[in-house]
Amino acid sequence: MKYLVLLVSTCFAFLATAQPGIVISHEENRQAVRDLTGYEWKMKMMLPGEGVKAGLHKLPPEDIETLVWNAAQVPGDVYTDLWKCGAIDDPYFGRNSVKAQWVQHYEWWYATQFDVTTDLTDQLVWLNFEGVDYSCEVWLNGQYLGKHEGAFSGFSFEVTKAIRSSKLRLKNRNILMVKLDPPPQVNALVAGRKTPWFGDYWRDLIPFGITRPINMVMTGASRITDLFAKTKINTDGSATVDLEIEVNNTSKNPLSITATSSIEGENFSETPRTQARDFILKPGKNKIVQTYEIPDPKLWWPWDLGDQNLYKAKVSITQNKVNHDVLEKVFGIREVKMEWNPGFTRDEVSFPRTTTINGKFHFIRSACWGGPPDIFVGRTSVDEYKKLIDLAKAANMNNIRIFGWHPPEIPEFYEYCDRAGLTVWQDVIPLGTGNVPQDREFIDRTIGEGIAVIKERRNHPSLIMMEGGEEMFLRATDPKFTLSLLEEFRDSLHTYVNLPFVPDSPMTDEASQEAGFKPKEAVHALAYFYSMGNWPMEEWFRTMDYPIVPEFAITSVPSVESLKKFIPENEMWPPGLSWGHHWADLDHLRAQNFDTFGDQKTGSLEEFVNATQDSQGIIFQLGIEYFRRHKPRLSGIALCHFITYWPDMKWGIVDNYQQTKWSYDFVKTAYQPLLVNLNFEKRRWANHEPFKGEVWVVNDLYKRYPDCTIKVDILDSQRRKLSSTSHKVAAIEENSAAKLFDIQENVLGKVSDKFHIHLSLTDKNGKELSANDYMMLIGDQRLAARKFKEMGTEIRRKNGKFKYGNYYQFFPALIEGTYDSQTQNPRAEGFPKSRN
Repeated sequence: MKYLVLLVSTCFAFLATAQPGIVISHEENRQAVRDLTGYEWKMKMMLPGEGVKAGLHKLPPEDIETLVWNAAQVPGDVYTDLWKCGAIDDPYFGRNSVKAQWVQHYEWWYATQFDVTTDLTDQLVWLNFEGVDYSCEVWLNGQYLGKHEGAFSGFSFEVTKAIRSSKLRLKNRNILMVKLDPPPQVNALVAGRKTPWFGDYWRDLIPFGITRPINMVMTGASRITDLFAKTKINTDGSATVDLEIEVNNTSKNPLSITATSSIEGENFSETPRTQARDFILKPGKNKIVQTYEIPDPKLWWPWDLGDQNLYKAKVSITQNKVNHDVLEKVFGIREVKMEWNPGFTRDEVSFPRTTTINGKFHFIRSACWGGPPDIFVGRTSVDEYKKLIDLAKAANMNNIRIFGWHPPEIPEFYEYCDRAGLTVWQDVIPLGTGNVPQDREFIDRTIGEGIAVIKERRNHPSLIMMEGGEEMFLRATDPKFTLSLLEEFRDSLHTYVNLPFVPDSPMTDEASQEAGFKPKEAVHALAYFYSMGNWPMEEWFRTMDYPIVPEFAITSVPSVESLKKFIPENEMWPPGLSWGHHWADLDHLRAQNFDTFGDQKTGSLEEFVNATQDSQGIIFQLGIEYFRRHKPRLSGIALCHFITYWPDMKWGIVDNYQQTKWSYDFVKTAYQPLLVNLNFEKRRWANHEPFKGEVWVVNDLYKRYPDCTIKVDILDSQRRKLSSTSHKVAAIEENSAAKLFDIQENVLGKVSDKFHIHLSLTDKNGKELSANDYMMLIGDQRLAARKFKEMGTEIRRKNGKFKYGNYYQFFPALIEGTYDSQTQNPRAEGFPKSRN
């Protein structure tokens, strides 16, 4: 079982090394924080509107009535808490998610009780919520604090008068009560403020809960509410860092304070820089700036371009040398710019799509995150985030794209990316529909949510690109309004951070053209899957010529070991209804197996599962290599997806249990920064034909490799050598993509069904720099293409009768009612009738 963010406070005082009102040095000062996360929470179900009528918010703090409520965890979610206490069956298993749909129609009350013994004289106490999905109301000791809507924006309450603090046991008990409203049922009405709960890898179960930590902070009359390290690299190589400090003076009178700040190396040794200045704070919000000039800055780079140097900024606010508040942030110094992709005219594209980091071309080797790791965040641990980021880097990715069907991630995600050197391409908020209300209130609330998200994350150097929407124009009934919304969103965000902004993805559809975008903006490379059978994979790639590919998708099935965790045993093989419920498009999977192997590979569960993973991998491999050979005309690729947020049979190359599929290894090879690769016309060859191809090397590194050798081995199905040739290469140039030579070998006469080609690139000392491998077939390309097209025609016929996503089409016995529901489960058409 998996849980999120565990930092539990069991003591009866604030966890603090320093508190407001204490004279302490800037270096030693720490914020006084009481953590309210963990397992000391209880939950109770009520009909909508009935909790307040019943007086739950008036429960006496000293009472023990909540002992009989169900146990709960914060951060977490309602479904996971109910699953753990046995109120619902695991929503991930089988088709149990359908049985849990009742949960989203009730309100849920969460309560925790805690003691405070700290002397709060002349202090202010703040209750901070980092995130609640989606709508809540809050009471402390029966006092109403307020209401909040929006899953991604934090909020806080000043609770000094409501908190009970004493050394006496009977006077220091507190009860915090949070009412979660039933979640919204129409995403368009809350677009950008709640994660969409639809799409072709989830079923209709709307997540909600207290999804991020809650803590209490003690301050003086002035409170630091934000700290932004705004960096600039100057033409002489020096850097300017403006520490923009937002301070709230909670008193009714001006305050004379001293702001002391410091900057030092966070993961490298550097003498701290410190300055102190006096300011007069007017009542309310104040912005003060302290500027540092760094002559020789240590820059932050993606991992394949340099080191991940990080700085730490710290600010203390004091009045007459008595501490009011302190805040620390980690940041990096780097410069992100966008340049025009060479080869495209202004009539073809509207804006630049080539990312540069500190002046160097950052070719984006990415995948759509598809997260969080679990849509029910109570099942996810921070350790899983670390493992997944490590897996992404090990797969030679240098970027993660968080796109508009998924929420902005937790702080640890960006921290891990900062340290791993993975850049982040971020849809700021999940705007996954273009059909949103056009009234001013909706626009202001949505943009406000985006501002809150970007302010929380803007110090992370890994964050290099902001995007406004995901397929908004694709679904927009009013493209002009959608354009104006995204332009206003862009301008609002640029008030807070100077990062490249992309309006939407893709922008090659009819509505995008109507809005004024050009025909070559960006493409979602999804047509091979959604139009399965129109082209063999190697022919489909050649239809695409765009500056960037934000999504490139193909599907597969998790391993048999993983399947056993969410598919009932009696539905395992042949595929039963739970396969369809978990989005196994069985017709598409069989068809892509045929295109890859010339066989649907349905002989056994293991054969079918493994073939889908190999098919996904080979399609990704060949597509990635095709796109990378077009560098710098093409500047980036994002696979769809790296993970998905529940156990499904869809896009990810890492499954919900953090197990890599075989396709992961193909991606790891194709994403090598230095990649030797093969361009060829087709995958099926006749025995009498010579094999022909072109050998290329793509180099994303800023390093030149002189005097190299490329070895080409052609092997039969048993991997016995049919031929072996070596080719000298004068040099592999830095940041390049080049064809080096042609090959033509007459060796296929002895091959019966398939053969392999292995490439190896070595340096002048014989050290292997890159290796690659291809599986080819013996067969008739035109005949196979015709059969593949026939399979596609049948798929489209069935989709015309059954709406895409209706998995009943795979189970004729379910439609016809020709099975005994007491003793049988419908079996998928096109698979063996016997089980193995």
